[in-house]
Amino acid sequence: MSRVRSIALPITFAQKVKAVAALFKLRLASLVVMSAVLGYLMGAPAGEVSLVSIGWLALAGTLVTGASNALNQVLEVGPDSLMKRTAQRPLVTGVLGIPEAVVIASLAGAAGTLMLWLVFGRLTGILGLLSLFMYVALYTPLKRITPWSVLVGAFPGAFPPMLGFVAATGQFGLGPGLLFAGQFMWQFPHFWAIAWVLHDDYKQGGFHLLPSMGGRDRSSTFLILVYTLFTIPIGMLPWAFGFVGTGALITAIVAGLVMVVPAMRLLLTHDMADARRLMFASFIYLPTIQLAYVLDRV
Repeated sequence: MSRVRSIALPITFAQKVKAVAALFKLRLASLVVMSAVLGYLMGAPAGEVSLVSIGWLALAGTLVTGASNALNQVLEVGPDSLMKRTAQRPLVTGVLGIPEAVVIASLAGAAGTLMLWLVFGRLTGILGLLSLFMYVALYTPLKRITPWSVLVGAFPGAFPPMLGFVAATGQFGLGPGLLFAGQFMWQFPHFWAIAWVLHDDYKQGGFHLLPSMGGRDRSSTFLILVYTLFTIPIGMLPWAFGFVGTGALITAIVAGLVMVVPAMRLLLTHDMADARRLMFASFIYLPTIQLAYVLDRV
C-alpha cells in the first residue's frame, strides 16, 4: 500500500523550484545531455561546431529528459512511496501535486521536442519524441511486470548520442548507429549493477529488475559478466569502421576491462562491494570512451 503524504501549506516558491529540479532529476539529465552533446561533436564536420546549436541541444535535451523523468515519477508515485531511496521525492511528500507535475512535464516535453524539430530538423525531433514515448509509455509500466523492461528501456536510453549525431548531420547513418549500439550495450551491466545494489529496496516497490528471477543469484552474475564483456567489441566498432583512430580504440578496450574486472569478481563473490565497483566503473566508462571518440576526431 502506498504512503503518499501531503505536507502542510504554505509551500514557498523556492521549495517549488527545488521540487521541479528533483522531479526532472537534473543531475541525471545532465549526464544524458552530455552524451547528446558528445554525439553532436562526433557528427559535426571539422570547423563547423556551433556553440549556439550546442546550447539549443542542451536546453532541448534537458527539457525532454526532465519531462521523461517527471512523467515516470507520476506513474510510479505509489511504488516510490514504498522505497527508501525515493520516499522523499516531491510527489510522494506532496510538495508538488500530480496535476502540477503532469502540466509541467507536458509543457517541458512539448517545448523540448519542438526545439529539436525547429532547430535541428524533423528527424531529430522525431527521435526526441520517440525517446520520451518509449521511456514513459513502455519502459515505465513494464518495470513492475517483467525484467525484460531493462531491454525496452535500453532503447530510449541509447538515443542521446545518436540524436546528437543526427542533430549535427541532419541524417541517420552508420556513425549514429554505432554510437547507439555502444550506449545500448553499456546499459545492461550499468543498470544491473544498480539493480543488484538496490534489489531489496526495488522489491519493496514491486520491481524485479535483475536478469534472473532468482534475484541476486549466479544466473544474474553470469549474465552481467556476459553483457559487460560485450561492451568491449561494441566499443571497438567506431575504430573498425574508420570513424576513430588507435587512441580511441585503446581507451575503449581499457575502459571495458575496468568494467570486466568487477563483473568477474561479482560472479565469484556475489559481494555487494563488487556490484558497487561495477556500478562506479560503468559511470566512468561511457563519458570516457565518448570523449575519447570526440578527441580522436579533432
